[in-house]
Amino acid sequence: MSSDDLFSDTAPEILRPLADRMRPRNLDQFLGQAHIVGKGKPLRMAIESDRLHSLIFWGPPGTGKTTLATLIAHQSGAQFLSLSAVLSGVKDIRAAVDQAKEMQRREGRKTVLFIDEVHRFNKAQQDAFLPHVEDGTVLFIGATTENPSFELNNALLSRARTYVLKSLGVEELEQIIEQALQDSLHGLGQRSLHLESGLRRLIAEAADGDARRALNLLEIAADLASGDEITRDVIEEVVSGSIRRFDKGGEAFYDQISALHKSVRGSAPDAALYWFARMIDGGCDPLYVARRVVRMASEDIGNADPRALTIALNAWETQERLGSPEGELAIAQAVLYLACAPKSNAVYSAYKAAVSQVRQSGSLEIPIHLRNAPTRLMKELGYGREYRYAHDEPDAYAAGEVYFPEEIEGTRYYYPVNRGLEIKIAEKLERLRALDRDAGKKQE
Repeated sequence: MSSDDLFSDTAPEILRPLADRMRPRNLDQFLGQAHIVGKGKPLRMAIESDRLHSLIFWGPPGTGKTTLATLIAHQSGAQFLSLSAVLSGVKDIRAAVDQAKEMQRREGRKTVLFIDEVHRFNKAQQDAFLPHVEDGTVLFIGATTENPSFELNNALLSRARTYVLKSLGVEELEQIIEQALQDSLHGLGQRSLHLESGLRRLIAEAADGDARRALNLLEIAADLASGDEITRDVIEEVVSGSIRRFDKGGEAFYDQISALHKSVRGSAPDAALYWFARMIDGGCDPLYVARRVVRMASEDIGNADPRALTIALNAWETQERLGSPEGELAIAQAVLYLACAPKSNAVYSAYKAAVSQVRQSGSLEIPIHLRNAPTRLMKELGYGREYRYAHDEPDAYAAGEVYFPEEIEGTRYYYPVNRGLEIKIAEKLERLRALDRDAGKKQE
């Protein structure tokens, strides 16, 4: 557990990472997140007026969650206690609470209890500090990269306001890089390193919205530089191993597959291809995308273009047989085909409606004329007796025949849309229904 002042160094300056040394010392030095800490924004006003409340910072890595928490403690003159949910347990929480009570008793100072990766705490661990948040023993600040509504207890969420932090833009990251190059006290300013603006942008783009990563890349490049020039060769070598942010199984994962699916559904082939490339670039298993593309083919295209399902399945098989990069190209082909294909959710809607009906109506009797009759007893009981073999009927259609249980006769689930092949399907089904109506009139 780390405690007290953010700015009291526990290691010599030279031994601390550049990203740690360059943490902003006040809100004016803090770059990014203007939507919550810009001039006149509620959080900034609360910090400056020392009217604080428990907070949850939700955002990607390197967006300033820890720095904001420490700035809040520094601004209010509070003791700062930090726990990592990855390494801490209930015992550590109790120790932090005891330390907060002692500080309140001895010096009358408030305590900010910062929990990093708070989504890693289970329910019991979250419950352990909840009473002390309620009675004001600690001001709770949690940091998480995961959606709090899924990962945190409702009781905790109701007592803390959630602020969403965004990835930093390339221009903001370039500013941070420039500050580190110019800062002689905490940064690299004493070395008078030269870095072309285009190469700063290269680092900023490779950092992918993460200030910590940008400064780590800069520090590595500075260590590799010979003399006072950081060359393009050095920068390209440093950033060559960088990958885009992609949390397998986490929030970013599901957001990106959602974006891909919705782009396909929205007939936006270029956007769909972009999200597919983002996922592959971030390390997603191509077979996972292939399975989801098969789902898209049935859910959003269906019988408007049945070829979509075949193409999606072929792409999946190609990935399994050939691997990368050939298989990824086949998946890209399928993604583009699906995005351009006529859209219909008629199959998806019909299936959901049928499942719902089955669950509601229970095990209805199978009409006797539809039952199989492999034995004499079944034949004597009339199984299959009045069944009309469709191939013996005109146009291979038994007009007026009933295939539903009696209780739900005439139910419709499938409503083809007026797009693609389903135009023809709708016309055929309407023609068959007309034959059924004529057959019914004749029976009357």
